[in-house]
Amino acid sequence: MKLLETKIKNNVLGGMVRILDENRTQLLEANKKDLDLFDKDDPALYERLVVGHKKIEEMILAVNAVRVQDDPVGKEITSEELQNGLKIINKTAPFGTIMIIYESRPDVTIEAAVLAFKANNKILLKGGKEALHTNTMLVDFWHRALQENGLSTEYIQLLTMNRHETQQFLKQPTEQLDLIVPRGGERLISFVKEHANCAVLVSGRGNNFLYVDQASDWDQSIKVILNAKTDKISACNALDKILINSNLDNYREKMADLANILKSNGIAILVDEHAKEVLKDEALIKDDSVWKEEFLAMKCCIGSIDSVQEAVDKINRYSGGHSATIMTTNNDTAKLFMEQVDCAAVYQNASTRFTDGGQMGVGAELAISTDKLHHRGPLGLNELVTNKYYVFGDGHVRE
Repeated sequence: MKLLETKIKNNVLGGMVRILDENRTQLLEANKKDLDLFDKDDPALYERLVVGHKKIEEMILAVNAVRVQDDPVGKEITSEELQNGLKIINKTAPFGTIMIIYESRPDVTIEAAVLAFKANNKILLKGGKEALHTNTMLVDFWHRALQENGLSTEYIQLLTMNRHETQQFLKQPTEQLDLIVPRGGERLISFVKEHANCAVLVSGRGNNFLYVDQASDWDQSIKVILNAKTDKISACNALDKILINSNLDNYREKMADLANILKSNGIAILVDEHAKEVLKDEALIKDDSVWKEEFLAMKCCIGSIDSVQEAVDKINRYSGGHSATIMTTNNDTAKLFMEQVDCAAVYQNASTRFTDGGQMGVGAELAISTDKLHHRGPLGLNELVTNKYYVFGDGHVRE
């Protein structure tokens, strides 16, 4: 796609804000069709699907936030003139065509498109069938905003392929794909990695851990645990696993206190063998594979360990590489934990719920990347570009 002037791109985003605002009823009606067809047996997926007035306001805020951000394309990274007279400038450049595959969450249709477009990429949106009516309406809004500014609707496209058609498209795309972002569970990620023939940037599962150190503030720990676990169970930054240091003062009383508080908030508990010595009435974790699960439900595991190093080892073995927290007043212990835990975001005395583009100062995000190339963490506007070298000579030849 040709490089667009920043003013044109911002005009499209301004138009999208107006269209979203003027057509709220139309969007809510489309979303109701999806909700009426949805099997409510999956509360986390249902929660992600719902669009209300608050969600529309959040969509508008996301578009406006990107609109006022600097254009990430064409920024000079380095500039150097060599002894032979060649001038070499490294600049940011669009990826080209990005495909994102995601379930439910119509807000992704807004955030993915606004980021890709502002970064001068073409985006293919492969949303889940459960959000078809909502996503179709949102992409129609995008097309209106593009057409108002004399631009092709090719920039933002909705794909409605089934699983088999998606598999064939990944293997033999009908157009060049430069980057694919699968945003979902391990099955989706594995499916895309197996069949894709271009770069895949993984937005991995959550399965986030929190470790309560022996030098922690207990009241603060309870506050953070409840927020991370209950604030939004459908989020990839929700808490699933809690590790408690057995050397904590009044360890047995605090373990019982934690279990009672969790259960009073409607959270089911699973415990390891050591924790069960104290929490005798709780269900035992019988298979280590449970430690790898992302629950997306009011359920968590409690484990008892003896050291920060044991916590680090367990997190690195089982977590999704998304987020992990240490609750401690000992900054040296926190430093060790944060340096050695292999996650995109590590915290001291704070909820994992902050792993979010808006909360981390990035703005709207395409996803939370758990890959290490080319970026890890929130994929915001500045992360949706690659780079290109511009080399200027005067008849130079290499001898």
